[in-house]
Amino acid sequence: MKIIYRDGTVAECPQEEELHVIRHSAAHIMAQAIKRLFPEADFAFGPATQNGFYYDVDLGERKLTNEDLEAIEKEMKKICKENLPFKASMLPREEAKKLMADRGEKYKLEHMDDLAEETEFSFFQQGEYVDMCLGPHLLYTKALKAFKITQQSGAYWKDDKDNKMLTRINGVAFRTTEEQQEWERQQQEARERDHRKIGREMQLFMTDDLVGRGLPMFLPNGYLIWQELENYIKAKERRQGYVHVLTPCVGTVNLYKTSGHWDHYKENMFPAMEVDDEAFVLRPMNCPHHMRIFANRPRSYRNLPIRIGEIAHDFRYEASGTLKGIERGRHFCQNDAHLFVTPEQIKDEVAAVCDLIFDVYKDFGITDYRCALSLRDPADKVKYYDDDEMWNNAESSLRQVLQELGIEFTEEIGEAAFYGPKLDVYVKPAVGAEYTLSTCQLDFCLPMRFDLKYIDRDGTEKTPVVIHRAILGSIDRFMAYLIEETKGRFPLWLAPMQVKVLPISEKTLDYATAINEKLADEGIRSALDTSNEKIGYKIRQAQQEDRAPYMLVIGAKEAESGMVAVRTRNGEDLGAMSMEAFLERLHQEIADKK
Repeated sequence: MKIIYRDGTVAECPQEEELHVIRHSAAHIMAQAIKRLFPEADFAFGPATQNGFYYDVDLGERKLTNEDLEAIEKEMKKICKENLPFKASMLPREEAKKLMADRGEKYKLEHMDDLAEETEFSFFQQGEYVDMCLGPHLLYTKALKAFKITQQSGAYWKDDKDNKMLTRINGVAFRTTEEQQEWERQQQEARERDHRKIGREMQLFMTDDLVGRGLPMFLPNGYLIWQELENYIKAKERRQGYVHVLTPCVGTVNLYKTSGHWDHYKENMFPAMEVDDEAFVLRPMNCPHHMRIFANRPRSYRNLPIRIGEIAHDFRYEASGTLKGIERGRHFCQNDAHLFVTPEQIKDEVAAVCDLIFDVYKDFGITDYRCALSLRDPADKVKYYDDDEMWNNAESSLRQVLQELGIEFTEEIGEAAFYGPKLDVYVKPAVGAEYTLSTCQLDFCLPMRFDLKYIDRDGTEKTPVVIHRAILGSIDRFMAYLIEETKGRFPLWLAPMQVKVLPISEKTLDYATAINEKLADEGIRSALDTSNEKIGYKIRQAQQEDRAPYMLVIGAKEAESGMVAVRTRNGEDLGAMSMEAFLERLHQEIADKK
């Protein structure tokens, strides 16, 4: 594939740059199509991205519809068929500014002013459309073979909320139509797995604009799953010597000034509330509260390690465009814990945390994950607590522990917490990009800031080291992960409806009712279908909508024999069995957490 550079030279495109050039050229072709359809359009930025391309455009008071997006895509296809050549040119600053002024491009002119040191600017033109750009680009518009407009959203000029809100039009582009077809297949798979869609279908959770964006509410079915996950992880933690606490969802501003979050994390916190001449904030994390619990009474080295856990309600101000169901909200519940240890205990405690992470992953069948040692950027004195000696000690300590434990990891600069390095475990979900699920962070900073002490064996006061860790991450995000991995077909122990009882007719309703009551007495979450629908419809509904792991079909033969006919969610017919045998199967499967 040949491309043209800003100086007009033509060369073969390096393979690793092909998609970027294709997507960048698609952005220009989209801008040309927009300008043809909406002559009043004024363009800001239009780059290629990791997954596609977009252009931010000022359309005045016009609000685009889905039909408008379809029209833009249709016009792009027309431009591609016209096979217009991309032409490159360079202009001195004043000529470049005159060109943009003559074309009414006020955002480009402002961008030129931001680039005060530039003496000349490069432009690319296809047909009647001219754009200021560094390139490179395709040689002809016809070389763009596969693309699609995907969505529109709002975006502030220069990402500054004090500036005007522009319309961002997004698209994707590919080398071939086959690549696009594979992408469309993946998009369909993503839609089918989307936890928001499944959450609505299964009545797991809801959001309401009157309550607030990013503030999900768990419905009875969803809260059942939530509670099972809470009970599961707490039981695991108790076996490792954790104690659980309950702390307030607010704290004083002074608490977060002491911890350093006010200086390093304020933009992600909700605004302070003034009450009785004191300022409070909704807490974004729980470590400051747990620090104060440790400081509540004298501690000895004999007491350490102290492992304080909490399923804690936290609040963070997330931009509205990043909100996504229960995967990313403004309220969530962390599976949080803080381990107060001596320096000599770091290795064993980090090892125990890693064992717990991978034990949980084994229980849930999570195999597609990777580990990263997240380090600070030494040049960034704003994001990170400024203490080189502390950072060098913390980073080398955690690196050495991970190496000694034989954990494979990559190192990622600039991804540490502001107070210390961390092990991040990234999972790759069934669809979409990877994200962090579990973390283990080593902290020499906050214990010093809170002046935490314990009496060592020699009688002197020492400062403990704190290990911050989250195994499930937040229960909300972990639940979203499970929904999308299973398509809502939860294992028996997590399923909100474990058994659906299906009488074939009213003649067997009494026996079916007795079966349903027996299941409830045994602690099984069951439901009785009393509708007048045919049994085939009832089975399909139980399988596809309720997603119940088991169905009991109750006909005259079952009522007479005192048996139950068992079917599974996957369509397997297990035949007739006694109620005792079925209950034994259920209890064993729940206990095994298969």
